[in-house]
Amino acid sequence: MNVETPPRRIWLCADDYGMSPGVNRAIRELIGKSRLNATSVMVVGAAVDRTEIDALMQAVAANPNCAIGLHATLTAPFSPLTMHFKPLDGGQFLPLGRLLRASLLRRLDPEIIQAELLAQIAAFRKMFGRAPDYIDGHQHVQLFPQIRDAFLSAVWDAAPGAWVRQCGRNLPLKQRIDSPKALLLDVLSETFRQRSARSGIAFNPGFAGAYDMVRGREFSDAMQGFLNGLPDGGLVMCHPGFVDETLVSLDNVTHQREREFAFLSSDDFPRLLTTNSVTLDRA
Repeated sequence: MNVETPPRRIWLCADDYGMSPGVNRAIRELIGKSRLNATSVMVVGAAVDRTEIDALMQAVAANPNCAIGLHATLTAPFSPLTMHFKPLDGGQFLPLGRLLRASLLRRLDPEIIQAELLAQIAAFRKMFGRAPDYIDGHQHVQLFPQIRDAFLSAVWDAAPGAWVRQCGRNLPLKQRIDSPKALLLDVLSETFRQRSARSGIAFNPGFAGAYDMVRGREFSDAMQGFLNGLPDGGLVMCHPGFVDETLVSLDNVTHQREREFAFLSSDDFPRLLTTNSVTLDRA
């Protein structure tokens, strides 16, 4: 007798809620259409006032499959919540490259990092009246040496029920070497998973979504690749949005966000999920 294989349930997570009004609006529209089941909120972003948070809560109330997480942020052009955070560059966090280099050289102060992360978790609690469902990191900072231990300690202390995002792929090596960025995430994630498991903190079993967003490509093709080999419970990150002046002032990924939104809101996207026996139902 043939037994039908149940569909894979995955997380499709839109990062950067709070970065700009246009990003927020696109994410809410997709939540309303049940085209997302998670979004990560940047509490140090430029668009996290009460109106934007209430609008997100209303969208999620209408889509109970959708989780809300904290997008922990430690890179420029954003600024810390804590008064004595360092190192800084003109009052802002360090740019990504300098932060990664400082972490690899062990030049960061984990206690200062942890204090900032605790402040961001507290800000999320104040905004939403509860702890985040999960916690990840803007530009994958949660994976960096020194930061990862501070990150996991902050999660354990302030949001013990939350799971965290690891960014390693479930693919053979020959299929991973085509993307240097994704390969670096694989390497960093191995230690992150080990530390998470040792701490008793849950994490997603698989990850996809890393690609060259600046130069762009057909997002439908990228999404098919993301689904290949992704296990049940795996996570795909995405960055839908509408371009506005705030986004342009903060990020170099602009019109590709609109291309992601266009595909995710189209009829082609649910067909792709069905073809690949994937669902966005919450586990």
